[in-house]
Amino acid sequence: MKKYNIIAFITVIASFFISCNDELDLPSDGRITMDQVFSDYNRTRGYLNSCYGFCPAPYMDRASFTDEAQDADDITPGSRFSAWYAGSITSSSYPYYSVDGSPWGSLYQGIRKCNVFIENIKTASVYATEEVKAGWVAQARTLRALYYLQLIKRYGGVPIFDKPLEIGHDFSQDKRASFSEVVTFILEDCDAALSVPDTENGFHWAIYDNQYGIMSRAVAYAIKSQAVTYAASPLWSDGTYTWEMATEINAEALSQCLAHDYKLFDVEPSSDIAQNAYALYFFTSSNDQRSVDKETIYQRGGQMQVWKYAGLPTNPGMEKAGPCPTQDLVDSYEMANGEIPVTGYSDAGRLNPIINSASGYDPANPYEGRDPRFYASIYYNGAVRNLGQVVDDRDDTYNLDFTGSINQMDVTQVAAGSYDLTTTGGDPWVMLTPLSSGLNNPPSVVFKFEYKSSEVVNPQIFFGPALAEARSIKPAAIAKATEWTTYSIDITETVSSFGWGNAGDNLRFDVGVNSGVVMQIKDIRIEVKSAPAGEVDPSAVQTFVGGNEEISELNRKHTRTGYYLRKFNNFKSGQSNDADGAVRLFRLAELYLNFAESAYQSNGPDAVVTSGSFSMSARQAVNAVRARVGMPALPAGMTKEAFEKRYRNERRVELAFEEHRFFDVRRWKILNETDKFITGMRITQNGSGLTYTRFKFKDRNCFSDKYLMYPIDQSEVDKIIGISGSDWQNPGWLD
Repeated sequence: MKKYNIIAFITVIASFFISCNDELDLPSDGRITMDQVFSDYNRTRGYLNSCYGFCPAPYMDRASFTDEAQDADDITPGSRFSAWYAGSITSSSYPYYSVDGSPWGSLYQGIRKCNVFIENIKTASVYATEEVKAGWVAQARTLRALYYLQLIKRYGGVPIFDKPLEIGHDFSQDKRASFSEVVTFILEDCDAALSVPDTENGFHWAIYDNQYGIMSRAVAYAIKSQAVTYAASPLWSDGTYTWEMATEINAEALSQCLAHDYKLFDVEPSSDIAQNAYALYFFTSSNDQRSVDKETIYQRGGQMQVWKYAGLPTNPGMEKAGPCPTQDLVDSYEMANGEIPVTGYSDAGRLNPIINSASGYDPANPYEGRDPRFYASIYYNGAVRNLGQVVDDRDDTYNLDFTGSINQMDVTQVAAGSYDLTTTGGDPWVMLTPLSSGLNNPPSVVFKFEYKSSEVVNPQIFFGPALAEARSIKPAAIAKATEWTTYSIDITETVSSFGWGNAGDNLRFDVGVNSGVVMQIKDIRIEVKSAPAGEVDPSAVQTFVGGNEEISELNRKHTRTGYYLRKFNNFKSGQSNDADGAVRLFRLAELYLNFAESAYQSNGPDAVVTSGSFSMSARQAVNAVRARVGMPALPAGMTKEAFEKRYRNERRVELAFEEHRFFDVRRWKILNETDKFITGMRITQNGSGLTYTRFKFKDRNCFSDKYLMYPIDQSEVDKIIGISGSDWQNPGWLD
């Protein structure tokens, strides 16, 4: 009975293990049978479409599970980040704390559907040409390869199933294949797909109408490239796949993509859109049939809301700072001249950097002259968010006066612009004269007046012409003053978020909520200014202590490290306009780097590898990626060890926040070197200058060998033990 009970009880693995015959896939309830599905063109296509969508979508949050970022939610008790950093995760709780849960079940569900399609299309009576059927099968096989790749990079070796399981399948005989055995299966699937002709109805390079997101020849090559690179890496290498073999496969994958018009995104944006082509790429849509974006190979997952979930606290509507880039990552960005600024640290806490004197790095001005990818990826103190904004020399005053619209107040005009008033009810307010001309998006807007008064509790300012409750602010109480005192409130952000400041716009000033308030008020005005000399430009990010986006240990809307995420974020994004981008699952830059990694391991940095008309060395591949952002080429003649250090740093910088770092440090088996702790930068004002102080976070407890792989959910492992006697759990994950 055990072989049948698993169908009823295994909740995660059952999504794959349930038999895929007609009876179980489509119950005999009079609706439709599997034969009927595969006898109709639209239903067959519909079943193929249902094979898509089981690959976990990459997301920016995975950076917070690496040394790339410390998540601002680590201060929230019970958050997945606080649990992860504390190392208080078991195989049972892992799905609740991991960035993508436990995708074992959903991936096997996708594999099951691919198997059903591949098996049933063989004998299908659907009216379609053999060319069309072959193209469909190529998609299904590439999808299956993709799902197995996502499984093994998380769990290591897994069971291989290439056919639908029979209803009487004996689960006690199932075994976990090794990592390399699964890679062999992946390569076979991709090669079978690539054997199908490159035609519109076959398996093609081009993206035709209504084909965005489907499997293509480029995806099959990208899967092969990543799979074999992982298989030759220290964590997974068992001798089956050598670096020489990986180089051969990577060279073919890269050369084929280059030969079919894939290239690094190099559209130079205007200065009011993005800083450079690299920045523009990450919020440019890849759904353009490769007319502009020729770098993206496959995008799984849609637009993110970086402005909201990894935003700046001065963004209206933002909820949290999300993954806050670390000082360790910032140190990895080279200078624009190609020199490494920080070559190491003289202390174990990485608080005392060893500065490369030839680099031009200035610890008192640490963000000047860095790799262009730094400016595209990270908001730092002094970074200008509103690109293209002209901070003109403004020092304008807009004088305001009372109008005849007054409520629950006795008002006496003493002189021009000067009044005595006494509140007579619980809703006292006065309308102010409209603006005679627009403010024209100024860098600084301040509402001011002079007053003598008893304390004004709960004052409020409404912004018209639409004076709705939603368009108001409630400043702190106005303090009692017996001498003329200046009242001043910065309304720059309010003006921006409300879209206020046009000619004819006005204000309503509510003088608290109490009757009997006696107030003298004069010189009501709005002052518009540029940043005063020697002070921080108000359009710039202020992460210093006391700044608008200051560092905080208590507020999840503020950075924990001194930095905010900028990559994927269009500065124009906000509540009414989400123009942010998405993480690509595969892009051409990764193929360049995969090739470089295997080529330097097998041939050295400078040896040229030839594959057909393709000819390139590892160093040339890295330099192609660097050239896109204008970084100088790495020099010839580097040792393998020196090149490896530069290569790994290049991969870290180029692919930052794209989920690669999480898997790279594991397959390289350096997790215990990278993820034990991270550092940040606290900036304080010191007179007219700034003081930069590095600090170390509390040690994390998520760097032991058990974190090299995901655990299989323990409840499922227990069931497998009960059925077969085999313990499939990954090392270290015994609850």
